[in-house]
Amino acid sequence: MSESIIKAKSFELAVLGIRFYKSLVSDKKEFVMSKQFLRSINSVGANVREAVNAQSKADFIHKLAVSQKECDETMYWLELLKETDYISVEEFKSIYPKCEEVLKIIRSTLSHQKATHNS
Repeated sequence: MSESIIKAKSFELAVLGIRFYKSLVSDKKEFVMSKQFLRSINSVGANVREAVNAQSKADFIHKLAVSQKECDETMYWLELLKETDYISVEEFKSIYPKCEEVLKIIRSTLSHQKATHNS
């Protein structure tokens, strides 16, 4: 894994998420799901950063696995916001693919790390 790629992509996702959250609160007046969304999307990058600074390979895998869960949770909140008409399909499409991209990178990295960790 290129640590700089996953760090950069997860940071970009957090910035996008914060901007998205601000519009949900100010424009849509949605405060409950948007707060959960904000928490999970920021946790993705925070746990990636912790993984990069892990003390062991096992710690790295654990932190990245947490990041994977948080990314998937973020996608859940986006799906829920779309299905309950708080966000439009266009708004959904403006961020969801970026979550999918980060999730794929995390999963790929985890898969590689687990394979080399167990061998």
